[in-house]
Amino acid sequence: MTDKDYLKNLRIPTKENPLRVLSSACLLGQLCGVDGTSNGTYPSVLKLVNYENIKLIPFCPEDFVFGTPRETPDIEGGNGHDVLEGKAKVITETGKDITAKMITASLKMLEIAQQNNVELAILMDVSGACGSQVIYNGSRFSENPIYQIGMGVCAAQLDKHGIKIISQRDYKSLEILYSKIDKNHIIQNDVIDHDEHEWYLDYFKNH
Repeated sequence: MTDKDYLKNLRIPTKENPLRVLSSACLLGQLCGVDGTSNGTYPSVLKLVNYENIKLIPFCPEDFVFGTPRETPDIEGGNGHDVLEGKAKVITETGKDITAKMITASLKMLEIAQQNNVELAILMDVSGACGSQVIYNGSRFSENPIYQIGMGVCAAQLDKHGIKIISQRDYKSLEILYSKIDKNHIIQNDVIDHDEHEWYLDYFKNH
């Protein structure tokens, strides 16, 4: 089942039984980014705060283990699934190996997701922790940074346990979600998900 099919089959939530959604805390405005900011403003996710029939559970796995501010983690030698399998490692911009702590963070995120019986996760893409579609291959601060298709460590942990994930850039998927929580929402059919974007298609066609 694709993510879009999964979203289309989500139950219709109510105020008494809201849809339970785990979110990267920065997407909801918490100041937990590596530099102590929220990494910007994300209206596509903040829109969800206005509804009573959705329960948003914010969590920042990086802040949990490293605090804020902190160095930026990226994955070297693979993706998040590879890290969980011991085939790749997580490094900081100064080359520190923080693999073990990132795995600890992923397990805490999974624990929170399972305790809350979450039905979906909306995570910050490109993050070495929360990226769901695209992450860096090695440090983003290298002379020639390279992207790769794949998940961050914490997203991979959720994915491994069957939790569906979309990013703040998956606008088509978010439109389906909006329609589930708001019966008056008219789906915009001219928006696309991250992996349908021209940049994504062109970049990975050539890499």
